[in-house]
Amino acid sequence: MNNKLIVSSSPHIRSNETISSVMRDVVIALLPATLAGIYYFRMGAVRVILFAVLAAIITEAGIQKLRKQEVSINDWSAILTGLLLAFNLPASAPWWMPVVGSVFAIAVVKQMFGGLGHNFMNPALAARAMLLASWPVEMTSWINPGSDVVSTATPLVMFGGAEAPSLFTLFIGNHGGCIGETSALALILGGIYLVYRGVITPRVPVIYISTVAVLTFLMGGFDPYFMIYQVLAGGLMIGAIYMATDYVSSPVTPKGQIIFALGCGVITSIIRLYGGYPEGVSYSILLMNVVSPLIDKYTSPRVFGEVK
Repeated sequence: MNNKLIVSSSPHIRSNETISSVMRDVVIALLPATLAGIYYFRMGAVRVILFAVLAAIITEAGIQKLRKQEVSINDWSAILTGLLLAFNLPASAPWWMPVVGSVFAIAVVKQMFGGLGHNFMNPALAARAMLLASWPVEMTSWINPGSDVVSTATPLVMFGGAEAPSLFTLFIGNHGGCIGETSALALILGGIYLVYRGVITPRVPVIYISTVAVLTFLMGGFDPYFMIYQVLAGGLMIGAIYMATDYVSSPVTPKGQIIFALGCGVITSIIRLYGGYPEGVSYSILLMNVVSPLIDKYTSPRVFGEVK
């Protein structure tokens, strides 16, 4: 009772959540997709995940040591960045590619701008975009699931062809693509866990995915099969659930999150349907990350008692 009478400075509403607990929850939510990626792509997925995560941890600790800062690798943020980067790489990627990507994500996108909480875009997506621009052949060398390494195309490229995967195959993830994006089922299960834990709200994922669904239905000849195919294929699920909801690089106001999710959905649909690249999730989120501060500026609620 005595503690309740102590007057302290704001904030007065406190929570038991910490940075490490939130990051750990996201890593736990990604475990189903991690296991699915390892099951489908075997040792190739294990190699990429290990190199990406270890490189992210070592880079974070090394930079903080050089800057004489407290080493904060225990907050799980570096682990999460490395894991998300690995999820956006093909299992056929050479060992040095996740290393280069993780170093870029941590050193350039995160630490160069001040560390955790100061990066203006998602580090893993920025690293993926850099790798794709630098080594497009290695980044688009997809393989079929299983022990045999057979080159294949992504479902977004194969749509309409005889070898295009079925909707059920897209849902469970037994097809070519990046390590962590193939199984919509595993990603949705992780998303449900995050909503249950209160780490994210369903606002951004639902609006983002719904926008893509509506636009691909309208611009795809009113074909429901094409609409569902576009929702399940590619990186829409992982982008909408785990990257567009990033606390740092996305808007904080509810109205701003709605605008952010709508923008991501519109840009993704335009790139997929009319662009020269079959996937548009990464670029749509990165572009909306850039305008997030502007969105927050014009959607922030009025501060009562404010004096001009």
